[in-house]
Parts: sequence; C-alpha cells; structure tokens
Amino acid sequence: MQTTKWIAGIDEAGRGSVLGPMVIVGVLADSKTENTLKKLGVKDSKVLTPEKREKLAEVIENTAKDIIVVKVGPCKIDSYRKSGISLNQIEGMKMVEIINYLNPHITQIDCPDHNPWKFKEFLKSTCNVNCEIIVEHKADVKYPLVSAASIIAKVERDKEIEKLKEKHGDIGSGYSHDPVTMKWLENWISHTKEFPDFVRKTWETVRELKRSRSQSILSRWLRFR
Repeated sequence: MQTTKWIAGIDEAGRGSVLGPMVIVGVLADSKTENTLKKLGVKDSKVLTPEKREKLAEVIENTAKDIIVVKVGPCKIDSYRKSGISLNQIEGMKMVEIINYLNPHITQIDCPDHNPWKFKEFLKSTCNVNCEIIVEHKADVKYPLVSAASIIAKVERDKEIEKLKEKHGDIGSGYSHDPVTMKWLENWISHTKEFPDFVRKTWETVRELKRSRSQSILSRWLRFR
C-alpha cells in the first residue's frame, strides 16, 4: 500500500523591509495538490497582482493540508541581531520551527543565503524531522508549493502594512528603496526622538537617519549658543 508523500513549501515576505514584520510561511500538501495548484496559476508572488494573490491565497487555504504562518516582528528581529544572530540565521531558525510543525517527507525552500548548501546544512543540523530538504535560489519559481507559500506570506505581510497605514498614514511599502517609506521615516524622526516599535532599529537606514537627526540638533545648539 502506497502512503501519501507530504511536501512542504516554505518562503518569506518582508525580509529586507525596514518597517513591519518578516512573514515566513509553510504550505503542506501532496503531489496531486501540488499539480492542481500549478494548473490554477499559483506562481511566484512577485509576478502576481495583489488581487490575484488574494484570490489564489483563498484557493491555497482551501486546498492545502496545512499552512503555518510565522510573523517575526521588528523588535524581535532587532533583539536577535543585537545578540549576534544574523538575518539568515533568524530565517533559518523559523523555517526549522515550520518544518518541525508540519513534519513533511520533503521540504522545498527558497534560499535566502548566497550559499544554498551552507543554509541547507544549518537547517539539517537543527531540525528534528527526518525529511529530504531541498534548498535552492528561485525555488518560488520552480516549485508550486514554495510559490504558494510566497503568496500567503505576501498577502499576510500586506495585511500587516495596511494595519500600520490605518494608524500612521501612508508609510509606503516599508522598504528603504521606496521614496514614500523614506519620506515617512524622515518626517517621523524630525519630530520625534525615537522611532516606533514597528521600525527595525538595527537597520543601517534607520541608524543613519538617527545620526543625521543628532547632528542636526547639535549643529543648531552650537549655532545659537
């Protein structure tokens, strides 16, 4: 009797963002469901419109055997980084939590590290589940379940950003390459001493803005002594 082989796809959204959480998602399904999702148009979230992502997210939620969403907030990311834990290690630790929870036969992961082999060895050395682990760049393009995870992660991340916008105005996408986000950060720090908790304070972008503020205050003080 052939047993079902369960496959987990894992991906993230918001890894490099300066605002909001990093969202890591695991989607568990069998090979039949994997093929079904591919036929339904599941692909890398970056090539889909927000409307298409939301529609496919519903399909994935109704089709997959299990889904786990892990949100790592800015304060937690900052705390890890201050203790010497890199962003790659943070992501790897949370992916291991997902693998342990889903308990798949095969895990497919979009690699955040420049060295897939090194990242794979890190996962294998800390994982409690005996499963085949596939770590590749652009796995969200190649494997439908990683694509599915990328879609759920992006949708959940977008929800978090929308909540922040409702409270704090237009903060943009939350990435430092977004002029709207940078303008919001500059405006905030020009009026307030500290950034709020949803800002990743260990990011160099944020540190530079704080340094510029301090230098500006010192310059005004020296000018009017």
